[in-house]
Amino acid sequence: MKILYAIQGTGNGHISRAREIVPLLQKYGEVDLLVSGTQADVKLVQDVKYQLHGFSFIFGKKGGVNHYETWKTMNLPRFMKDMKTIPLKDYNLILNDFEPVTAWACRTQGVESVGLSHQASFQSRKVPKPKSIDWAQLVMKYYAPASHYVGFHFERYDDFIYTPVIRAEIRNMVVSNLGHYSVYLPAIDDKFLVPILKQIPQVKWEVFSKHTKISYMDGNVAVSPVNNELFNKSLASCEGLFTGGGFEGPAEALFLGKKLLVAPMKFQYEQQCNAFALKKFGLPVIWGSNRNWLPIIKNWVNNPQEHQFHFPDETAAVIDKVVKDFAR
Repeated sequence: MKILYAIQGTGNGHISRAREIVPLLQKYGEVDLLVSGTQADVKLVQDVKYQLHGFSFIFGKKGGVNHYETWKTMNLPRFMKDMKTIPLKDYNLILNDFEPVTAWACRTQGVESVGLSHQASFQSRKVPKPKSIDWAQLVMKYYAPASHYVGFHFERYDDFIYTPVIRAEIRNMVVSNLGHYSVYLPAIDDKFLVPILKQIPQVKWEVFSKHTKISYMDGNVAVSPVNNELFNKSLASCEGLFTGGGFEGPAEALFLGKKLLVAPMKFQYEQQCNAFALKKFGLPVIWGSNRNWLPIIKNWVNNPQEHQFHFPDETAAVIDKVVKDFAR
């Protein structure tokens, strides 16, 4: 059997999930990997057969997308050309983790594909979503369409939705609490964060920033460039994680039993939905409308957080079902 696994390269969650799924797929046949987009700090262990430009959003420094840089990277003629280069009919199964080039190639050529992603869960009306007429809802629906969907979310909201894929390196961590707080907010400049965090001097902060190339210390705040190994070490031993409204990062913190505070990116519909779901669980959120972050962060630091999430290791069973149900 030949399997094509197409992966979105923006952000770390898609790549992190793929690192767990690829070895499971390889038990069923030959797996070719396709990645489009940029902005990921985590790399695949396996070789990538197709590296495409795709459509990626570029992280800004003020809590949202850098629209100008995002617009500059878009190249529709290249997108159309790349769609035609993928030999879709060579494969018995095409899996897509929110990757647009393969998704639209399949759609235009009438080839079936399986959307295997967190975003796939939003096909269900049962998934918590804030009331919104945001145009980004259309992006969620049409960015990477598929014939079938298998989704992941914080809870099994529907019969095709499963709990998060937690990386083996996270599941096997030795967890402790050294009292510090870990911070990963890729759309926020560390120069904005540090002055706020310094106003809570009793806490040691470990900030991982996409916007610095050097490590430095400013009072009680340690800032480092993003590094997967160092971040995992920080997360394993922290009191809590302050992060964006992504999916895998918060899921890993919840799995490890860490306190969690999220600040979803402005005008990023998926992150707004994730934060809305977490809010329904009673977890704190800093929304784009919150201009004064300090009281929210202080309240989070000074109060315990009681939550229990059960994320069983069911990835192998999910992949087995996908292969049996959809391979041709």
